[in-house]
Amino acid sequence: MKKIVLFFALAFAVTNLSFAQQKDIPAAKPGVKYGKEISATNAISVAKLEKELTQKNAFNGKVTGKVVEVCKKKGCFMTLQREGEEPITVRFKDYGFFMPADIVGKTVVVEGIAKKKEVSVASLQHAAKDLGKSQSEIDQITQPKKDISIIADGVLVVK
Repeated sequence: MKKIVLFFALAFAVTNLSFAQQKDIPAAKPGVKYGKEISATNAISVAKLEKELTQKNAFNGKVTGKVVEVCKKKGCFMTLQREGEEPITVRFKDYGFFMPADIVGKTVVVEGIAKKKEVSVASLQHAAKDLGKSQSEIDQITQPKKDISIIADGVLVVK
């Protein structure tokens, strides 16, 4: 009996801790930083990043872009707008920080490593689910895709 009570107490504590961490994420306002301390200096556009990655496999630096989506579960990833292409997925190094829901529509600078890679169907479907897509939209994902992804150390809200 003690083990059962201890299990539920531990589960309750972990659940409260994870919700408390989500509530502690500051609202997305100009100047707010998440993760590593960064500045907007020397940031390149998403379009320039795409050009950089046609010549090399990876880019290490800062990229600026407009946030179009954020993970609805806990802010564990976001996407940056691209012209005529699917948005670029930005994840956060070691899940060390998360984004608030109100970051959608904001212009940000992310610092980290961008790479071109093939994303599996399972990963694409998982991301679609986390974005709140319908089951019919998720079921339509049947092919892997080559895409750009960024693992960010830090994010700065610019505007």
